[in-house]
Amino acid sequence: MNLANLGKAGLLVAQNRLATAGHNINNAATAGYNRQTVLSQTAGATPTSGGWIGRGVQAVSVQRSYDNFLYNQLSSSITRGAALKTYGDQVSQINNLVADRTVGISPNIQKFFDGLDAVATSPADVAARQELLGRANSLSSQIRDANAFLDSQRQNVNTQIETTVTQVNSYLDRIQDLNRQITTAKATNPGQPPNDLLDQRDQLAADLGQLVDIKVYEQDDRFNITIGNGQTVLGGDSVYYLQANPSAADPSRLAVNFTVTDASGAPRPVEMKDSMITGGKLGGLLTFRSDVLDSAQNELGRLALGISISINQQHTQGYDPSGAQGTDFFTVSSPKIIGNAGNAATAQPTASISDVSKLTTQDYRLEFDGTNYSVTRMPEGTSVGTIAGAGTLTVDGVVFDTTTIAGAAAGDSWLIQPTRDAAAGMNVALTDPAKIAAAGWDADANGGAGGPAGSANGDNALKLAALRSEKLLGNGTMGLNEAYSQLVNNVAVKTQSNTTAQKAQESLIQQNFAAQQAVSGVNMDEEYINLQQYQEQYRAAARLIDTASTLFDTLLSLRN
Repeated sequence: MNLANLGKAGLLVAQNRLATAGHNINNAATAGYNRQTVLSQTAGATPTSGGWIGRGVQAVSVQRSYDNFLYNQLSSSITRGAALKTYGDQVSQINNLVADRTVGISPNIQKFFDGLDAVATSPADVAARQELLGRANSLSSQIRDANAFLDSQRQNVNTQIETTVTQVNSYLDRIQDLNRQITTAKATNPGQPPNDLLDQRDQLAADLGQLVDIKVYEQDDRFNITIGNGQTVLGGDSVYYLQANPSAADPSRLAVNFTVTDASGAPRPVEMKDSMITGGKLGGLLTFRSDVLDSAQNELGRLALGISISINQQHTQGYDPSGAQGTDFFTVSSPKIIGNAGNAATAQPTASISDVSKLTTQDYRLEFDGTNYSVTRMPEGTSVGTIAGAGTLTVDGVVFDTTTIAGAAAGDSWLIQPTRDAAAGMNVALTDPAKIAAAGWDADANGGAGGPAGSANGDNALKLAALRSEKLLGNGTMGLNEAYSQLVNNVAVKTQSNTTAQKAQESLIQQNFAAQQAVSGVNMDEEYINLQQYQEQYRAAARLIDTASTLFDTLLSLRN
């Protein structure tokens, strides 16, 4: 090994090191980039009588500074953080809607009952009656507006689910493309890792984790990816795309479907339970919908039913100035019944409210096993009763009636939502102030047991106003304002809990990022020092070549 070859070997290694350092510096701010280092080793030595004479240095490979444990730890924390942020963005909007106690539903409840007090004090005052109707309309309008906002939130969640699923599929395609590129690169240059392609694939997997929680398994230089309880979305050379389709149990909500191959080889979507999707934006959206949106809308509906049914029951006990018995003061929507998309039944069950005080904020699933119908609270999952064939069952103040069902087959099911749409249908049934039944029965004024006649007393209005402080909901534990306060507090607690968890998660992400960067990140100061060192190595190697040339010239001059 002559000096020229020694110098050439040193030049090549120094050049590789300089190029790699420059690559590190250029990508210091590139997301997912892992610092690269040239691995070198001695080129060996040649035996001589004077000993082993070294043959210089040679580059073996370019290695990325990568720790799989730290990468997975960071990716996992980012996935969790993305879910918390998405949940927080959504729940904060509902919290802003319900939290202001100076405007909105709570003060309108107070004003409505103040209006009843005014009519009770002056039952013949037309202005007081007109004011009461105005306040009733304002209250019902406020409740409908709040429900409309929740409906818009529900639609927004559907839109975001659809968009996120499309993004997930796009990432799966890109990761699959990189799988192929990496396989080709390793076949082209065996034994040498395509570091930049590996970084890009890892970053795409991390970005995908911000959309949905995934599990990554590497096999034969390829990433295989699963979600949920192990549903494969990327395996081998195939991508099994997700779909956002209307839920079979409730078409108003989009559900995430994974794809399987049926017996004929055709792809078939299979609906996943919301609880199976965790982490990432998609998990945050689904958790928000089931944990906050559904319960908030059900609580609002229960409040609407509590006001409407309680007021109606008392109002129909009174009499208007003409002596006519009172009619319903409010109208409100009936329980919502949704048949499963796969049902064989040609007619639905019915449901009605029997006792508003016993209403919960749960939905219910009615399921037929071929003989009996079972009723289960949802999403709680508690079985609450069975109906033998055609019959009725009263649970939580709701009457479930299966006598109207026709053509049912085993496996048929129905989702029953007693309170979900109640707020949307709350309206004031009265338009004429003279129809307000403020008077109670006055036996002395109306001749004992005779037919009713007009009365100027406000006895029934007093009883209506007294409902303000009665425990009308929650099995006799909550008044109307307390029920609304519970809604406000539930949302506030979930908002605060998420805010606290989000701050803690952000701190964890920073810690994990710092730990990962300590191993994989580019330190600019270190690279500057390396550049100087590699530059000196390059110069020294060049001097070897220069020395070899001078010695060669000296030898040639001796011949002359």
